[in-house]
Parts: sequence; C-alpha cells; structure tokens
Amino acid sequence: MSDASLEQSLKLLREEAGMVCHSASSHVIIVFGASGDLAKKKIYPTLWWLFRDKLLPSNTHFVGYSRSNLTVDNLRSNAMPYLNAKDSEWTQLDEFFKRNSYVQGSYDKPEDFIRLNKFIVDNFSACSNRLFYLATPPSQFISVATNLKAHCTAESDGLWNRLIVEKPFGKDLDSSEVLAKHLSSLFSEDQIYRIDHYLGKEMVQNVVVLRFANRVFSPLWNRDNIANVVVTFKENFGTEGRGGYFDEFGIIRDVMQNHLLQILCLIAMERPISMEANDIRDEKVKVLRCMRPLSLDDVVVGQYVADPENGKPGYLDDPTVPAGSITPTYAVAALYVDNERWQGVPFIVRAGKALNEKKCEVRIQFKDVIADILPSGAVHRNELVLRVQPNEAVYMKLMTKRPGMGFGAEETELDLTYNRRFTDLKLPDAYERLLLDVLVGSQINFVRTDELREAWRVFTPALHALESQRVAPHPYPYGVRNGPPQSDEFMRRLGFTFSGQYFYPHGGSGAGPVKQPSDRAADSKPPKVA
Repeated sequence: MSDASLEQSLKLLREEAGMVCHSASSHVIIVFGASGDLAKKKIYPTLWWLFRDKLLPSNTHFVGYSRSNLTVDNLRSNAMPYLNAKDSEWTQLDEFFKRNSYVQGSYDKPEDFIRLNKFIVDNFSACSNRLFYLATPPSQFISVATNLKAHCTAESDGLWNRLIVEKPFGKDLDSSEVLAKHLSSLFSEDQIYRIDHYLGKEMVQNVVVLRFANRVFSPLWNRDNIANVVVTFKENFGTEGRGGYFDEFGIIRDVMQNHLLQILCLIAMERPISMEANDIRDEKVKVLRCMRPLSLDDVVVGQYVADPENGKPGYLDDPTVPAGSITPTYAVAALYVDNERWQGVPFIVRAGKALNEKKCEVRIQFKDVIADILPSGAVHRNELVLRVQPNEAVYMKLMTKRPGMGFGAEETELDLTYNRRFTDLKLPDAYERLLLDVLVGSQINFVRTDELREAWRVFTPALHALESQRVAPHPYPYGVRNGPPQSDEFMRRLGFTFSGQYFYPHGGSGAGPVKQPSDRAADSKPPKVA
C-alpha cells in the first residue's frame, strides 16, 4: 500500500466514525529516555526500519526526550551501529533523521512538559496523533505519565494518544498494582500498551496457528498424552558491567515472570472464540487464574561463578554488582495449571545467564509408549520443539526404524527450519511488529492489566520468600549447559527424561547440516494506521 493509500484509508476510517478531526495533520512519536541503551539499540533502529520500508504514514515525526544535553546528530551517532543501513540507503537515512527532533527536559517538572507540548504544536500541529514511548527507568513511569496526561496529550476529537510502557511493570504484586492503578487513572486500557517484545517474535506468534489450525494436535494436547512442557531461555553472556540494573530485579523478574510466562500461556490456553485481541487475552488470563502460586519448593536458583578454564569472570566479579549479592542469575521453576486439561502436568520454566549458548525454545515432551514391543531403552519420548531463537524452527522428534537389515529404532525429526524452508523471507524484528501494532491500534500482542495482576500473583510468593529468607543461590561455572547440578536433579524429579544421545542437525545458517545438540543432548503489505 502506498503512503497516499495509507493516508486515504486513515481519512475514510475517521470520516466513517463521524469524528470532528477528519484526519490528523501529523503523527508524532515521542521517545522518553532517548539517551538510553534501549533507545539507541532498539527503538531508533526500529523506527528507521519502519520508515525505510514505508510502513509509516508520510507525515510521521519523531521527538526524542531525555535529561541529557543532546542533539539529533548525537542520537544518530549513538544509534548508527544498530541501524544496519546500507550505502544505498543513506539518502533515505538522512531524510529519516530530518524527521527527528530532540527536547531536553526533566521527568518530573510540569514546565518541561508544557514546553514539550508547545514544541509539538509549533513544529507539527495541535491536530496530531501522539504515541508516547516510555523507555525511562521504571522509577520515572508515574511522574512521566502524570505530566503527559496533564500537559501533552492531544485533546481534539478524532485524535488518539497511546502510551507504550516497557517492562518491568513493577517488582511484585503490590508495586505492580500501584503502577497499574495510577496509569488507569490517567489513560484508558485501550490507550496503554505494555510491551513484551517476546510476543512479537515470529515463533511465539506461530504458537496459536500451530495449536489451533492443525487437528492432529487437538487430541494430544492434554494431561493424558503430555508428560511435561519446558520453556527455556539461555544467554551465553553475563552482566558484563550492567549488573546494577540486573541485581535489582534478577533473572526471575527479568525473564520468567514476563517472557516465559507469556509463552506458557499461549501453549496452555483454550481455543479463543476469535483472533481478536481481547478474546486471546481472555484465554491467557484464564490459564493464569488456574495457576497455583509458586512456592520455594518449586524453584531452584543459581548464580554463575568464574570459570578458570575459559577465563570468564563470576557474577560477583562484576564491579557494578553489590558485594555479597544473592541475586539469582539462573532459575528453574515448576508451574501447575489446575484445570481439567492440565491437572498434574509440570510446566517447567528455566532461564539463565552465562550458559553455553544463546537460545529460547519450547519443548513439549510426550509420555512414554505403552506396552513397548522394542527392547528396553531403545525408544525415547516424542517431543515437539519450537525454537524461538536463534534459527527459528519447529521440529517433531520421533522414532523410526534404523536403515538396514534389522529392526533397530533410531531417533530422528520432522523438521521445519525457517531459513531452509523460507529461503527468501526476511522475518521482521519483534519491535517492528509491535510498534506497527501500536500505530494500527491492535493490542493482541500486549499485556492487559488483569493479565499482569495474575502473573504477579503467581510469582510474588516465591520472590518474597527468596528475599526474606535470603536463600543462597547454587553456584555454577560460567559457560555450563544448564546451570547448577541441582537443576538437572529437580527436572528429573518432575519427570523430564534426558537421553543425552540426540543431535538436532539443522541448527546452522542453512549452508549445511550442523551438529547442534538439542537440550537433551547438550543441555509487504502495511496495515492501516488507526
């Protein structure tokens, strides 16, 4: 769709709704925290990619805002290593940054927000849609939102104001409720977009289609056939000088309570009545409401230490980490959904830093074959694996006859590796997809207030117990497969079986088979902007 067609569609939509302001004079995206890491590594590159691919209305402008004394040239040089701009795109890149402005100001002084609003009106138009991206420290969310509502929102009929809030959404149930109530007092639910970028990843979005568009899975997707579900997140690096932020939250708050729990809900939910945002989010909330709160007995935590063999430092060696910190850098937890479909099935979520590889995947392990006719130990459990990153793939592990004269059984896979099957396809970055969703007005990939409340209800008891009882995390060397040894024993008790024999052969770039072990072995057409 061309820019002109996009603008015409926008105009018709507003006219059909009988709005006073039949079309916005401009769309203004204001990035709060424009001097920060998230802005330079993710937000500005994403805005550039959307602009480059002509997925934004032609009259879109960008305003950076932070406390730092910066210029647009500073913003450009900060973001440049992450823009991936080709030489042939430099003219277009220049045009993109001509659409950018910068305003310096505080996060708590009303006069600075009044000045920001005057800048928008004077340079663009009072009749402009406004998207506010809060990429600030979480401690600033309340003051920024308060001042935005009082001084910076578009007030004319037919215009919209949308607020993107980055995680963390609080530190526990109480602090999350305080933030949620404050935001709800200022903005309506359809104006608030709590962004969890994992919901924008291709394979996470594929879960709904795989589950509900393939009848073969329907009779198997229950406690009668599934032994356990494992959602894994691994990073092959530590805090590396950014331990100050991480130590305040830890791996459970940073990854498990949001990213991994969102994936789990999509795996466990019932079929929604439609693909509308609230229908899907209703089913996710039902899963969370059936989930029992996490207790200390259902958690194992670890913290990485130095490994002399590879020369990597330990967590406490990071000068930005407080001395003697007991913040977990690894955790594995068993969650249970107490409903008819899933009663008794452990949903195992595990996440860790400084492990042997970077990976996120879902592993659905089916129960053992009944009355096996082959020799004991010859048959391993079937598994359906969804690799979220890197090298997106879906594969089903099953047993086949080993080629030859005998009847030996061998483990192999039915394989859909994306970079082999879709050779000419570029998958969009998660932030691209989500920012476009906000402009379109779709909340299907964003976290609703009641969803957030239930998620914190599940995790808060264990988090408080870990902190109040000062539970010491188990040490594990930097670069190991799966955290401390206690985590493997924990998973065995939950019924997860580990053969240590299978290698998934297609984990590479597509140039040829790569011996990349599985965890059992080694561990366009732009939418309309509303």
